[in-house]
Amino acid sequence: MKIVSYNVNGIRAAINKGFFEWLKQANPDVVCLQETKAHKSQLELAMFEDAGYEYNYWFSAEKKGYSGVAILSKIKPNHIEYGTGIDYMDFEGRNIRADFDDISVMSMYLPSGTNDARLGFKFNYMDDFLEYSKDLRRDIPNLIVSGDYNICHKPIDIHDPIRNAKVSGFLPEERDWLSKFVESGFVDSFREFNQEPHNYTWWSYRANARNNNKGWRIDYHMVTQALQEKLKRSVILPEAKHSDHCPLLVEIDR
Repeated sequence: MKIVSYNVNGIRAAINKGFFEWLKQANPDVVCLQETKAHKSQLELAMFEDAGYEYNYWFSAEKKGYSGVAILSKIKPNHIEYGTGIDYMDFEGRNIRADFDDISVMSMYLPSGTNDARLGFKFNYMDDFLEYSKDLRRDIPNLIVSGDYNICHKPIDIHDPIRNAKVSGFLPEERDWLSKFVESGFVDSFREFNQEPHNYTWWSYRANARNNNKGWRIDYHMVTQALQEKLKRSVILPEAKHSDHCPLLVEIDR
């Protein structure tokens, strides 16, 4: 099973930049989207079906043009779980999960800490989601949590760790939380295959950051330890340029 995660920074804008042409060429089985910024009623769903994704599921924020996650699939899921049941997360459309026969895939969009109020919101989300994920894995041991975590884990994951040490996304508290998340039973699939620096998934639109590869690795396919031996490949796909993020792919033996 090939799974792509992609923060599209607005699915309608990404479509206008050639998203479908890229998607048909990449041809993953499952696609986890974040920051869709659209309600289902605002989309031409036939376009997704024409691209091969008959099964597409959307979980949007109550606020229009904001946040939102989705899962596109070529395989019919047994069940779709919209949200976590934690109301303040679900109001912002940040989690959706597809359960297949032997694996479950979640698309997650963890908040950014753009100011003090949102940083507090992010910390609450992080703590509550960690406990939620622990409970979830008791019933679903074969779980992949794909998406935009809005956190660089280690200095290797950011272009300038010294200057960004006090910036949200690389704060010690955020990095410690991501360590706790991994230690609770997850594997950073990309680092299973690649220990090299300068591999990023997000670049600022400012100062020609992408062309200079001054980026952050904040998007992950985190897989439970039960799936570790089934990992075949995990790569970042920076050539896709429909967003300020790029997609990442993980391939799992089933």
